[in-house]
Amino acid sequence: MTVDNDVVEPGRPPEAIKAVPVRHPGRWVAAAVILVLVAMFVHFLFTSDALDWAEQRKYMFSDPVLKGVRNTLWLTLAAMVGGVALGIVLALMRLSANPLLSGVAWVYLWFFRGTPLYTQLLIWGAIGSLFPTVGIGVPFGPEFDTWKTQELVNAAMAASLGLILNEAAYMAEIVRAGILSVDEGQQEAASALGMSRLQTMRRIVLPQAMRVIVPPTGNEAISMLKNTSLVAAVPYAELTFTAQTIYASTYKIIPMLVMACLWYLVISSVMMVGQYYLERYYSKGTSKGARERRRLPFMGGGAP
Repeated sequence: MTVDNDVVEPGRPPEAIKAVPVRHPGRWVAAAVILVLVAMFVHFLFTSDALDWAEQRKYMFSDPVLKGVRNTLWLTLAAMVGGVALGIVLALMRLSANPLLSGVAWVYLWFFRGTPLYTQLLIWGAIGSLFPTVGIGVPFGPEFDTWKTQELVNAAMAASLGLILNEAAYMAEIVRAGILSVDEGQQEAASALGMSRLQTMRRIVLPQAMRVIVPPTGNEAISMLKNTSLVAAVPYAELTFTAQTIYASTYKIIPMLVMACLWYLVISSVMMVGQYYLERYYSKGTSKGARERRRLPFMGGGAP
């Protein structure tokens, strides 16, 4: 009678499994290549004369640059506040059963989403050539009072109007998508309770739609921060325009542009943190929100 060695005898503990980890040589090669590239980049940062860190420190917190930063922040805030407000109106018009309102909103979105922002800003910068004067009066009739457009619409107003009108077209689609994400049954239930359409939208639909609206709106705000650099077409003294003005006299092009990039990175990083907490606030009460509250901003990792 033969004894099978693979059969475990009664009362005898099983042998420990010898686990052999799977080897991933490709990961080590990729990690080595990345480390070499990172080392080369760090070496470039500390040794390149083209970056001229002393020149950047000289202008980083100078009055013209700080004024450019303030103007950039002001433009971003004005564009987002105005764009969100107008975008909500356009979204409601797009969802309206009135074909005239829906058609007007569609044409607005078609134009402002179909033409470049830089071109729109160029038009706003030369708005005085298109409309030399503006006035108040009877349509197609006499005017009671008139003003020169170029004096009425200064560079700051032209830049902000151009950004607001363009941003509203994108925010309208974001808000519309958020509203459509809310189940129609809730609107019907609110109507059955005697709530008006405005009350239903304000108390029922929009609070739930915010979960869908907030993430892309945060991305739009960060994108708008960078789009403010295009108002040099007006022209208006924001951060990039200020950097261009400085290197026009010092001929230090790369240091001034890198300095501007550093400012943009700092501001956008702060905005990303704010977006993270705003998304976490509006995702309360959902399984996704519970996961997000365990995550860290930027890193994407969760707590064990």
